[in-house]
Amino acid sequence: MRIGSIELPNRLFAAPMAGVTDRPFRQLCKRLGAGYAVSEMVTSRKDLWASLKTSRRANHDGEAAPIAVQIAGTEPLMMAEAAAYNIDRGAQVIDINMGCPAKKVCNVWAGSALMKDEPLALRIVQAVVTACAPRGVPVTLKMRSGWSAGHRNALVLARGAEAAGVAMLTVHGRTREQGYGGAAEYDTVAAVKATVRIPVVANGDIDSPQKARAVFAATGCDAVMIGRAAQGRPWIFREIAHYLSTGNTLPPPRTSEVRAWLLGHLLDHYGLYGADDAGTGVRTARKHIGWYVHALPGGALFRARMNTLQTCDAQLAAVSDFFGALAVDHEWLPEPAHDVLEQEAA
Repeated sequence: MRIGSIELPNRLFAAPMAGVTDRPFRQLCKRLGAGYAVSEMVTSRKDLWASLKTSRRANHDGEAAPIAVQIAGTEPLMMAEAAAYNIDRGAQVIDINMGCPAKKVCNVWAGSALMKDEPLALRIVQAVVTACAPRGVPVTLKMRSGWSAGHRNALVLARGAEAAGVAMLTVHGRTREQGYGGAAEYDTVAAVKATVRIPVVANGDIDSPQKARAVFAATGCDAVMIGRAAQGRPWIFREIAHYLSTGNTLPPPRTSEVRAWLLGHLLDHYGLYGADDAGTGVRTARKHIGWYVHALPGGALFRARMNTLQTCDAQLAAVSDFFGALAVDHEWLPEPAHDVLEQEAA
């Protein structure tokens, strides 16, 4: 599996999700089997680049290659400048966001709203490719099947993007109108794959090794991208990899393993967001902890208590104690927590 000249270790990708796939989460997914992980979307607005939020999203210190950054916006020149800005900060792949269904994104005609204006969408693609090509950085595009059931135009945009020089396409099998409701369909993914020569990635509702194999078979896609199913379950990538290579289901991890992964995740998280009392590090870690404990005995009560803690030290101690109190031979419950984030950039 390659993106331009970049060779990837496998065909299992972590999807870009705003508020979720920050650097600590991406690094953990890669350690647990993801061959590729895309950043949260970075705005193309220059006036926001100096903000703490954007500077964190553009921080790739210590991140394992390849470093892929998703950019979002509505103006071709601004998107080209955003691509250059992120390349200067270490991006090795630039991904264009035409898939986010969040209202706050679509209301300014970014994300999946761009699919309603095909000429503008393709001008953006061409501008970004033109900015990236001299620097040897491949451009990818993530989109939905269309804006609505009556406006499924992923195939048209896929052809145009390939002609403009895009190196890979990801298709989420829902329309913007669907949001995250209903079920993802894969006929559109299969149609795109049958039409273009560049790699095509399937996204949407891939939440188990068996589902991943079925989507590969149904679409002929080159890779699958997992989003919500990895929230609190980042080891899903190694589970899928094992199943695809052996045909056997990997046993769930022990709670002792998950405890070690989560504590390491939290330390990395605090390193990015800060460890000040009642600060961003504490607040933003809560959702990750909640996803991890969702399926465990006593998880709901622990989540409620954990949300009252105000320091990183208290969070770490509470997590350590909670997992330490579970039976050492307890196997992780396999069902994922599918909390739908409105801001997810899928």
